[in-house]
Amino acid sequence: MVKGLYTAYTGMINEQHRMDTLTNNLANSATVGFKKEGATSQAFRDVLAYKIKDTSETPNIGRRIGAMNMGVKIGENYTDYSEGPLKETGNTYDLAITGPGFFAIEFTNKAGVTSTKYTRDGNFIVNEEGYLVTKDGDFVLDDDGEQIELDPLLESEILENGAIYQDGNLVATIGITDFEDYNYLEHYGETLFQPVDGATEQDAENSAILSGYLEHSNVQVVKEMVDMINVARAYETNQKIITTYDSSLDIAVNQLGKL
Repeated sequence: MVKGLYTAYTGMINEQHRMDTLTNNLANSATVGFKKEGATSQAFRDVLAYKIKDTSETPNIGRRIGAMNMGVKIGENYTDYSEGPLKETGNTYDLAITGPGFFAIEFTNKAGVTSTKYTRDGNFIVNEEGYLVTKDGDFVLDDDGEQIELDPLLESEILENGAIYQDGNLVATIGITDFEDYNYLEHYGETLFQPVDGATEQDAENSAILSGYLEHSNVQVVKEMVDMINVARAYETNQKIITTYDSSLDIAVNQLGKL
C-alpha cells in the first residue's frame, strides 16, 4: 500500500515539471524567435525493460536492478523548432529567416568568455561603432564568421541571400547556419541555442532572409492553456490518491483490530 503513495508522489512531481515547462512557454509567448519546449516522461515498465535488455554487464551473473518504484520517471525536454508567424515591422535591420537555419551570434557572457551561439531572433540594430549587433549588444556574424561593420550614416539594403548593400556596394553577407540534427542543440537563455557534442553544421538549404520582418514565438497560447488545465487536473488526481491512501492507512493502523 505504501508503494502507492510513492507512485502518486512521482506523478505529482512529473506534473509539476510539465507545468513549469508550460508556464515558461506562456511567459515567452511574445518573445521574438522563441521556440517552445515540451516535457516527456517514462513509465516504470519502460525503464525496467531497458534495464533488463541491457547487455553491457557480464551475462549469467546476478545483478541489481537498482532502486526503482512503481511510478513515473521524468524524461527529457524537447524543443519544437517549427517556424513562428512573421510580423512586418518596416525596420531594415529587423530580419527573419524563412526555412531552416539560425543567425550566428558572437556571444560574450558576464565572465568575458566569448563563444558562438545561434538564434532565430533577428531583432538587430547598428551600434554607434557601426557594427550589426543584437539588442543585447552581441555581434552578428557574417558567412565567414566575422563581425559585420557598416556605415551608420548610410542606408542599407538587405537581400534574401543575406547580402548587405550600402551606396550600391556589397558590404557584407549575413551568415545562416544549419545543423544536421537539432537534437544536438540546447537552449541557452530565452532565444539562443548552443551546439553540444555530436552537432554537425551544414549549409542552410531553401532558406531566405526577409528584411523588415521578425519571426515571433511559435507558442500557441490557447493550446498551452488547455494543456495547463489538463496538467492541473492530473496533479489533483494524484493528490486525491495520496489522501485516499492516507485515510486507508489511518483505518488500518488506528481502527482495525480494536476490541
